[in-house]
Amino acid sequence: MTRWTGLLTVMALGASVVSCDSAQPPAKVTRARVKRTGPATMEVIPVEGQLPYCLLFTTSEKGVIRQLTLTREKRSIRCDANKPIADTRFRVPVQEGKVRVYVFFSDEPVPAGWVAQQLYELRDRERITAMDLRLPGRISVETLEFTPEKSPREATGVAVASDGGAAPDAGARALSAKSTSH
Repeated sequence: MTRWTGLLTVMALGASVVSCDSAQPPAKVTRARVKRTGPATMEVIPVEGQLPYCLLFTTSEKGVIRQLTLTREKRSIRCDANKPIADTRFRVPVQEGKVRVYVFFSDEPVPAGWVAQQLYELRDRERITAMDLRLPGRISVETLEFTPEKSPREATGVAVASDGGAAPDAGARALSAKSTSH
């Protein structure tokens, strides 16, 4: 009887291990999304079902940390679902490279200075979670990425012919017309 009980226990444990291995990992919950509004501008839009307050920070490849939601009270702001945070487009300096966008959602307004200090302390971490933060209430973190691009207007050294550069000899024709008019 003991053998059969042991065998059944081993089989039951083996079956549970197989079922755990075949189970899909939980889908990543998306709390916000970045919407490109220009070459170097973005909006950050919370999705439905998030905590009501948020703070928005970026950290660049060059190591610059910026708080994007600044208020007089120096606290997190109200963030409505499906509306850009602070109803604002944020500009990311091209020279700082790709940025990580951190959206800190909370169930109550939290002091921005505390979050900024902790973000600075955790700057070398690959990933920051709500468990890494020492903040009151319920907190969730969404990490997004945005890569600013140089605007076509900012390009330098590009000459465009009056015909839009369609003719292969557009520049040569302009020079020859000037030299024959003498």
